[in-house]
Amino acid sequence: MKALIITWEKFQDHEVIYPFYRLEEEGFQVHIMSNLLGKIYGILGTNMDSSLLTSALNDEENFNQFLEEYDFLVVPGGVKALEKLRQEEQILRFVHAWNAKKKIIASTCHGAQLLISSGVVSGRKISGYYSIKDDINNAGATYVDLPAVIDDNIISSPHYKWMGKWMQTAINIYKLKGMK
Repeated sequence: MKALIITWEKFQDHEVIYPFYRLEEEGFQVHIMSNLLGKIYGILGTNMDSSLLTSALNDEENFNQFLEEYDFLVVPGGVKALEKLRQEEQILRFVHAWNAKKKIIASTCHGAQLLISSGVVSGRKISGYYSIKDDINNAGATYVDLPAVIDDNIISSPHYKWMGKWMQTAINIYKLKGMK
């Protein structure tokens, strides 16, 4: 079992740290993919180690390898991180291809912006930070303000205060879909 967390510098600290260790606790091998290798810093100053570069997805072989090799995708928030991340075409294409395979996507807070930009929310129930409610609705989704919103392979949450419920729900859906 392998999980991938896609983020950028100035991520929301809670939203990377908690899923990272929660998934490890569940037995996943977890990697962080970002714009830098080594220590990357969240908006609150904590750091995590990034072992994969988002630019690696520009190579078609890497793109396909990551798509096949990983089982679980986490899209954390952090408005500053998402402003950058959602401008990366290879990331948008990757999230779109991941969704097409119906693999689990666990998104929280402003992570929904990456889902919007990837074109995977239309006709779905999606949660995200309250300030992007209009963005979610305008992208053709229905905004839902609950701790963990399930729509097929996407499990979304509006805020890090719901981390436990959100991650447990995403892990349970992963197991129910027989992906373990």
